[in-house]
Amino acid sequence: MIPLWVKIGYTVMAVGVAVIYWYRYGPQNFLWFSDIALFGMVAGLWLESALIASVLTAAVLLPELLWNASFFGRLLSGRSVSGLADYMFEKERPLWLRGVSLFHIPLLVVLVWAVWRLGYRTDALPYVIGIGWIVLPLSYLLTDPERNINWVHGFGPTRHRPWHPLAHLGISMVGFPVLVFLPGHWFLTWAFG
Repeated sequence: MIPLWVKIGYTVMAVGVAVIYWYRYGPQNFLWFSDIALFGMVAGLWLESALIASVLTAAVLLPELLWNASFFGRLLSGRSVSGLADYMFEKERPLWLRGVSLFHIPLLVVLVWAVWRLGYRTDALPYVIGIGWIVLPLSYLLTDPERNINWVHGFGPTRHRPWHPLAHLGISMVGFPVLVFLPGHWFLTWAFG
């Protein structure tokens, strides 16, 4: 159902990203939801698992769409749609390292294609929320607040939060399911369920 060349090509890309990011950013970087989706889809493709593809796509569909819109919007018009992909235009980052982050483009394509090919499991939402509720506290406890992985230490590059840090984590644990996971799930259910 999933062609062998897709499985091999995607796996090579994911391993390449993993090696470079481990060396450059360390293992804490792998707690980003997009990195979890990137690596998790290796298993999803090889196992041809509709559940894995569904869970990962619902978790990151909206952020990946926003990242791609931000990147291409700024690339084509010079204007930033959001700050999500602004680091791709920072001249102090080596061009080759910014190039590695282009994995967001094929990631979005492969996620949506896999769900189209394998079908969307409408029972994916509880798994997505469960993973989110594990990853967000881990991101808070195990990562450098300056990195602000999954925005658990505040909103935006300034990490703005007008409340206690643990309150922000609690808001994130409610906000991700309501504002990110649920709309992604609804769209995928409508389109592929």
